[in-house]
Amino acid sequence: MRTFTSYRTFDTKDRQTIIDITDDVEACRAHAMISEGMVLVSAMHISASVFVNDHEPGLWADILEWLEGRIAPWTPELYRHNSGTGEDNAAAHLRSLTLGHEVIVPVTDGRLDLGPWQRVFYGEWDGQRPKRVIYKAMGM
Repeated sequence: MRTFTSYRTFDTKDRQTIIDITDDVEACRAHAMISEGMVLVSAMHISASVFVNDHEPGLWADILEWLEGRIAPWTPELYRHNSGTGEDNAAAHLRSLTLGHEVIVPVTDGRLDLGPWQRVFYGEWDGQRPKRVIYKAMGM
């Protein structure tokens, strides 16, 4: 079995954003030279996400609005975490729990085996500081 691990650090200027990282996932697969296997992609921070969805800006806006309006509004006084730690990012932690922190992308016949509209995304929910993502390809 072949393996390869790489990392990417994100340091976003905005507190929350969505970034398409599918090309990073493919670069990891290609470097590992695997034709059958998988690539694990995981956010190494508890206030960020990795998820699979459609690359469509309207959907991204819907996701951000859904997170803010229905899942975890950025209202620091609502959360015990904020009062107990002096931080204001409890909403970011909840957003990460909602969308998840990692995905496994299958590799078949030397390519990422994603559906026709699927892409891999990094979701930053508490940006403006460096955060890493790990890419780990495994297979033959």
